[in-house]
Amino acid sequence: MHRGLARRKRDTKMAKPNLIVMLTHNDVTVKDAYDIFESCKDIDSVQHWGFKNVGLPKDEMKRIVQAMKKAGKTTYLEVVTYDEASCLEAAKTCIDCGFDTLMGTVYYESVHKYLNEHNMTYSPFVGKVSGSPSILEGTNEEIIQNAKDLIAKGITAFDILAYRHVIDGEKLARDFCAAIDAQVAVAGSISDYERIDTMFDIGPWGFTMGSALFTKNFVPDGSFKENLQAVANYMDKK
Repeated sequence: MHRGLARRKRDTKMAKPNLIVMLTHNDVTVKDAYDIFESCKDIDSVQHWGFKNVGLPKDEMKRIVQAMKKAGKTTYLEVVTYDEASCLEAAKTCIDCGFDTLMGTVYYESVHKYLNEHNMTYSPFVGKVSGSPSILEGTNEEIIQNAKDLIAKGITAFDILAYRHVIDGEKLARDFCAAIDAQVAVAGSISDYERIDTMFDIGPWGFTMGSALFTKNFVPDGSFKENLQAVANYMDKK
């Protein structure tokens, strides 16, 4: 998985953020995720793919991951369950299915230890996360401090639900990326070109996108692939 600072240095040209395509709608993996990936795998500029730990049986998850790896993609399992037992079970699923990175979960030392033992990258949520679709609570200062505390425990990457914040998602994303030297993925609700522009301005390592492609926010009469291609083309030209 790529490394680098999420902090935006205004006097230095930053690499563009990475797009992680999530085959999920309303925080649930879609039933036809395999077919959708197969239809889109030839979009070469889209390297990062993933889905949630809810919606599909493990054998189907494994089949999709194998297809993604065969196509040379980097893979992510984003976990949207929050108790320790289910987070640990999701970590085991992540290993069993052959993902590259586990994103999400409330941080637990047991999950961190298990993933370290299997050389798996861990990118947990920060702040108080709950619900499905997920919401994020806590002040900006509390969320930033949470990240700093986790960095002290050895965490080097974060999954932040900035636009699910109950107060001001954009300000949180800006404050967080300015304060935290880590690999930051802004997850959820990047749903239009304006927010893509904001991601380029703020400078996280990457961001996820899923539901906006299924609801055809970019090409209203187009397919999932046509919407994804529109986003990829837009990002490639920036």
